Amino acid sequence: MKFLDLPAVRTAQGVVRLPGSKSISNRILLLAALAHGITHVRDLLISDDTACMLDALRALGVSITQTGDNDYRVQGIGGQFPINEVDLFLGNAGTAFRPLTAVLALVQGHYRLFGAPRMHQRPIRDLVDTLRQLGADIIYLGNQGFPPLEIKAANIHASPVVVRGDISSQYLTSLLIASPLIGETLTIEVIGTLISRPYVELTLGLMVRFGVQIEQDGWRHFTLRESQHYYSPGEVFVEGDASSASYFLAAGAIGGGPVRVEGIGRGSFQGDVRFIEVLEKMGAQISQGDNWIEVSAPLSGHLKAINIDCNHIPDAAMTLAVVALFADGVTTLTNIASWRVKETDRLTAMAKELRKLGAEVDEGLDFLRIIPPLGVNLIPHMAINTYDDHRMAMSFSLVSLGVSVRINNPDCVSKTFPDYFKRFAEIVRS
Repeated sequence: MKFLDLPAVRTAQGVVRLPGSKSISNRILLLAALAHGITHVRDLLISDDTACMLDALRALGVSITQTGDNDYRVQGIGGQFPINEVDLFLGNAGTAFRPLTAVLALVQGHYRLFGAPRMHQRPIRDLVDTLRQLGADIIYLGNQGFPPLEIKAANIHASPVVVRGDISSQYLTSLLIASPLIGETLTIEVIGTLISRPYVELTLGLMVRFGVQIEQDGWRHFTLRESQHYYSPGEVFVEGDASSASYFLAAGAIGGGPVRVEGIGRGSFQGDVRFIEVLEKMGAQISQGDNWIEVSAPLSGHLKAINIDCNHIPDAAMTLAVVALFADGVTTLTNIASWRVKETDRLTAMAKELRKLGAEVDEGLDFLRIIPPLGVNLIPHMAINTYDDHRMAMSFSLVSLGVSVRINNPDCVSKTFPDYFKRFAEIVRS
């Protein structure tokens, strides 16, 4: 197995320019493809997940031209895809697989959607069940409730639908993005507690940028009025990835700082930007502007343990689990059940790898309780398994701010941040 040995370092200081947000990038690409007109997408993230979306849209006949290192010109189709029968391989990109499932189920075509082995283990039944309420013809090609899928042309009708919100917010996001394709008023009821709400807010905000307004009654009911269509805003910029920012911001809190990230700031679309509020509760010093955030270690020199509901920071909460190794006391992360249906079962994986470093960890259905080694006395030279999960690899890089650590399969970061370890090395010092 390929691995990367990170030497022990003591300080983190510097400036990092963030890559574009994965969640924003793939949403914008799909919205631009569905819209009337040409959209110039600036600062797109270049990663495995966005490559899956780009390849799929091109296979469907969408004209997409790269005009710069991170800039693309997308000719929207304004309706039916030019190619109405094709097989699509979507890797392990949930931000591509789920929305494309919803969109393709509502257009008249014949499509087969495949993914990486882990994608075929990630549940999609609740989204499929909701699409079937609209008349969609979707067949499981493997295990019931999981990809791969076959989608056939069907008689779609805009009956009120219900969707579960307590497994993944991507199910609701996918329905919302696809809903204008029906051409009629559609009401969506969410059953269960909607998790990862900031990602739904992100979806709604981007839909408005493309001319579609969803009426919202709290987090339970959503209504799309008939005769709304997507129209290109002309030019749209992808802001920096708040989840990726969390690793560098955490490094500033652990390793002295200041560490400044550029590309996000006040007014960010993304929920994970609120990770700085958590660091502040732990004692870190925070400052920010419209397009930057800076973090330094607590004046006391010690991070405080916390008990926190992580619904508002679903991805950055993984970073927090590793930061807990450097905190004084017991840290408890709750409302993280969605970790179990991500790139790996992140709850189990995180607990197992934290224990290797000397932490005591209690793992529940939707929580982790982390007791760091006494005096942050981490066990050095441990080999951390990453389970082909980019966030496991990036989160555990922070351990090197205490002891040397080996990261197995470091290339998995290519999913969202291909040069992460190079950028991390630029801000840390022994």
